[in-house]
Amino acid sequence: MMSIDNLVTGCGLSGAVIARLLADKGEKVLVIDKKNHIAGNIYDYRDENGIFIHKYGSHIFHTNNEKVWNFLNRFTSFNTYMHKVIAVIDGIETTIPFNINTLYDVFPQTLAKRLEEKLLEKFKYNTKVPILEFQKYNDSDLKFLSDYIYEKVFLQYTAKQWGKNPDEIDSAVTARVPVYISKDDRYFQDKYQGIPLNGYTKMVENILNHPNIEVKLNTDFKTFATANPDFIKKCRIFYTGSIDEYFNYKYGELPYRSVNFKFETYDREFYQSNAVVNYPCNYDFTRIHEYKYYLNDKSDKTVIAKEYSEYFENGKNERYYPIVNEDNKTLYQQYLKDTQQNVYFLGRLGDYKYYDMDKAAERAINLFEEIING
Repeated sequence: MMSIDNLVTGCGLSGAVIARLLADKGEKVLVIDKKNHIAGNIYDYRDENGIFIHKYGSHIFHTNNEKVWNFLNRFTSFNTYMHKVIAVIDGIETTIPFNINTLYDVFPQTLAKRLEEKLLEKFKYNTKVPILEFQKYNDSDLKFLSDYIYEKVFLQYTAKQWGKNPDEIDSAVTARVPVYISKDDRYFQDKYQGIPLNGYTKMVENILNHPNIEVKLNTDFKTFATANPDFIKKCRIFYTGSIDEYFNYKYGELPYRSVNFKFETYDREFYQSNAVVNYPCNYDFTRIHEYKYYLNDKSDKTVIAKEYSEYFENGKNERYYPIVNEDNKTLYQQYLKDTQQNVYFLGRLGDYKYYDMDKAAERAINLFEEIING
């Protein structure tokens, strides 16, 4: 134990990346995780139907970051899947983000044409305009459009997903729901997109496959730290769990949204027309995932997951999305000030930030470079 230089708590993507970078530098790393599997919330597995299931919701990798892309390609190959999201609006299936094609799906052609012309007069082509910003324009047609999008695409979906009104949510979150002045139906426009050909779990397994890395599952940090106090004092600690949990919630709990997935199997080739279909205005669930689309799995059956958003409750469900606002940022900073010199926080929970996968990997790479070059 004493020969190990670093302890990484959590073997999701953030923990795996920092562990591998340290190991490649010749340092010994112990990675622990309280779950019974590696890969954290990007964990996937092939089920009895031959379908790769994303246990914790759909994960689509996308990035413009060459460094992140090149790093991950050491451990996996990706397919060329480009993600599209369908939404059911007024009973009509159409693509989101709301774009020029969407106009013609949901409105009469004469109205759609008029709206398209006005949008192109006001905004540059292939630009994204946040919905709340879009509401500020006074033109009657654009006002109608902004009200329609706000109500049909944004308002009710946001209320279901976050349990709050849009004005109670940080603008960085609302900016993720834009109006796209384009005919590009893809959800992401990044240069690199895809799903690991052998799944995310195998990718993380390959990242952790190094003689300098030891992995222990079913291992809680607090229990481990109590049993190994001298080790905890001497090693570097990279903590990807929730920062308030690390400090035993002494200033109070940081709030999160959680997600509950209801899995269903059907004796048919496909359940829906797309990998993800959103229901902004109908039903209690936010969206339905159908997993076989991602790696083009062949099966006479299909597996879907209906996604229900809910508040995180300790011991009941998983933390998914930090609820980022000024009060919660202040609470996070209060915890951060108490950080010991040998402890580093990272990941969506450690940094209390909404990271996509590429940003989580980038954060781990940047932190490693800061430590090595510091």
